[in-house]
Amino acid sequence: MREGNVRTVPTTPFEGQRPGTSGLRKKTRVFMQPGYLENFVQSVFNAVAAAAVGDFRSATLVVGGDGRFYNREAIQTIIRMAAANGFRRLLVGRGGILSTPAVSAVIRRRRAFGGLVLSASHNPGGIDEDFGIKYNTQNGGPAPESVTERIYAETQAIREYRTLEHPAVELERVGSVRVGDTEVVVIDPLEDYTAVMEGLLDFEHLRALFRGGFRMLFDAMSAVTGPYACHIIEGRLGAPAGTVINGEPLPDFGGHHPDPNLVHAAELVARMSGAGAPDFGAACDGDGDRNLILGRDFFVTPGDSLAVIAEHAQACVPGYREGLAGVARSMPTSTAVDRVAERLGVPAYETPTGWKFFGNLLDEGLITICGEESFGTGSNHVREKDGLWAVLTWLSMLAATGKSVAEIVGDHWRQFGRSYYQRHDYEALDAAAAADMFDSLRESLPALAGAPLGGSRVARADDFSYTDPVDGSTTSRQGVRIFLEDGSRVVLRLSGTGTAGATLRVYLERFRDDGGGGDAEEVLAPLTRSVRDFLKLRERFGTDEPTVIT
Repeated sequence: MREGNVRTVPTTPFEGQRPGTSGLRKKTRVFMQPGYLENFVQSVFNAVAAAAVGDFRSATLVVGGDGRFYNREAIQTIIRMAAANGFRRLLVGRGGILSTPAVSAVIRRRRAFGGLVLSASHNPGGIDEDFGIKYNTQNGGPAPESVTERIYAETQAIREYRTLEHPAVELERVGSVRVGDTEVVVIDPLEDYTAVMEGLLDFEHLRALFRGGFRMLFDAMSAVTGPYACHIIEGRLGAPAGTVINGEPLPDFGGHHPDPNLVHAAELVARMSGAGAPDFGAACDGDGDRNLILGRDFFVTPGDSLAVIAEHAQACVPGYREGLAGVARSMPTSTAVDRVAERLGVPAYETPTGWKFFGNLLDEGLITICGEESFGTGSNHVREKDGLWAVLTWLSMLAATGKSVAEIVGDHWRQFGRSYYQRHDYEALDAAAAADMFDSLRESLPALAGAPLGGSRVARADDFSYTDPVDGSTTSRQGVRIFLEDGSRVVLRLSGTGTAGATLRVYLERFRDDGGGGDAEEVLAPLTRSVRDFLKLRERFGTDEPTVIT
């Protein structure tokens, strides 16, 4: 076969290629099976071809990932397939690197047709760990369900995929090369994202903060945000060398589980403890879309972080001087931001879990700030959650107020009250037993009203359903909500982001207008015990102790 000749390869469908809330995630060895990645990529191209008026001769596709194991090999496969499918141009991050928010920024700034993001987000990386791929549309955001369902249908009907013969493209240098009739451009992965941040934030004000002796620690968790944080925080803002730790992206994330929570970011948490700790600590996950915010001996929950950002954005960040159009949160996220929206006089939307549900609200200008309890926060600057943006926004609030992290959050609690909140994850559960538990739970919902729970009684319970206010689409069975008479709330979901077994997420929230001085574990303890008994977790799974509490 001559170099550049298109080859049509017969294939058969693989089971289980339905994209979840953030694309298709499986064990790396699954993706390494002959034809597995190819089938999914071709199914994406088949599913979105109609939006390109039948072919891709005028379309630009963005490709990049978080640097995890198999990232580079997958990109070479995608380059050959995209060329065989007739794309005019591919924009590929140098070294195969593009954070998830950076992919969104590149798509939007360069008006690309869409993009493929190679990542399993906060899941571990390595040949025996996880890999993932998702498609982002022209707005820069994750494909909506209407598109992911078309992709899935294609994966079940596929009979062939297209590729061509070509040597591996050099990804280490910026420049362009032709692969068949397609121009493949290796781009600086930092350029577009940095330009977007400069358009939102006052870099000079942040430089002055560091010149004044402000100390920060940023843990990139040996993942994709390392180069971005080194370039922006140390390079552009003048933070001292060493401010960014674990800054080199590694295929196995250096053995880290790159999920920025109190368990997996233990090194950062330890270094942020004690009188000599830095003023501010932060971390981002594998692909750069999640964030952890810490003060000295102080953890900011994602729900509080979202609410505080919404409270201060207009006054502290130049990009939001005109005010907020509205806010949105995923259903399991604490209601803290709702109270800020009420004070600001702007609407607050409650959506299913999955960043794609914010896309229509952002595109229609209905919201400006949005976030999820799973350490994801973002705004209308891109169409993905953006971990480093959240960190830089916090830096802007610290610079503008002159207060510490704990003081900013404490002031918020005194003004708005506090949502005492925790998420309990039960990982790698037997999937059949978990599904059976949820089936029984759903059947019991109509009879729950009046039942005792957590020292109160159930006021109402439902299985959350969402109707998109823009396109009218309805998404059902998004998690069980149990509302108590004392204002507490319990949410129960089976997560779609894992690759083995089932993950049960239990969300516990109690609102108290007490100045925020209580201990979250103590305030939530009666509810925690009651919910574990109600679900019969020990009976069903042999344990009622969560794998992770955040």
